[in-house]
Amino acid sequence: MARLSAVFFDIDDTLYSTSEFARRARANSIDAMIAAGLEVDSRQLSAELDEVIAEFSSNYSYHFDKLMARVPPEALGGHNPAMIVAAAVVAYHETKFRELRPYDDVPGLLADLAASDVTTGIITAGPTVKQAEKLVRLDVARYLAGNAIFISDQIGISKPNPKLYMRALNTVGVQPHEAMYVGDNPPNDIDPPKSLGMITVLSRRSGKYSEVPCLSKPDYTISSFTELREILRTDFALDV
Repeated sequence: MARLSAVFFDIDDTLYSTSEFARRARANSIDAMIAAGLEVDSRQLSAELDEVIAEFSSNYSYHFDKLMARVPPEALGGHNPAMIVAAAVVAYHETKFRELRPYDDVPGLLADLAASDVTTGIITAGPTVKQAEKLVRLDVARYLAGNAIFISDQIGISKPNPKLYMRALNTVGVQPHEAMYVGDNPPNDIDPPKSLGMITVLSRRSGKYSEVPCLSKPDYTISSFTELREILRTDFALDV
């Protein structure tokens, strides 16, 4: 029976449906901008926002400002553009307050892992505060070891650089073959840890990477944390 000393997780589209949440939040923001006086068709505005996100990345902090720079001045209808941007930001954050939730089977498994002798942590790419906020809002931070949360911007190493994973392993003091990583993006979440000898789990539950092929075969492929729980019980003798 293989020994497992640590389990690390990605956040986005692994602990919660990032893609679905972002779709709803952006749609609500578009509606708020129009309600605030912006005279642009919602479908056109949504398509333009998609372009902004593609060009500046999903982690960029000023999507709505860039969006406003692209609309014709007459579409403002005499309104202050800052007020329209503010309406979009408020709508996005209100959606976050109401709807940002983990998958139903996530909290229970994390709680059981936290109660075991296995170190439970996070290895994620993105802005430090933004990724940390997600863990707090999802109400999963309490299940994570304090020294086992690794965020790329904070560390200065990002995916897919295997050094990010090695930093995590060295910090918590486990060997690669005793550590598992669970993520949804094959090039970022499977290939790098696999190259180090970590146990890899590909989550195919949702998200924009659900059909992306792996260069290296993951040790396991799951569609729920119920399946992951069974793997931990059967293959690693964990009481979870």
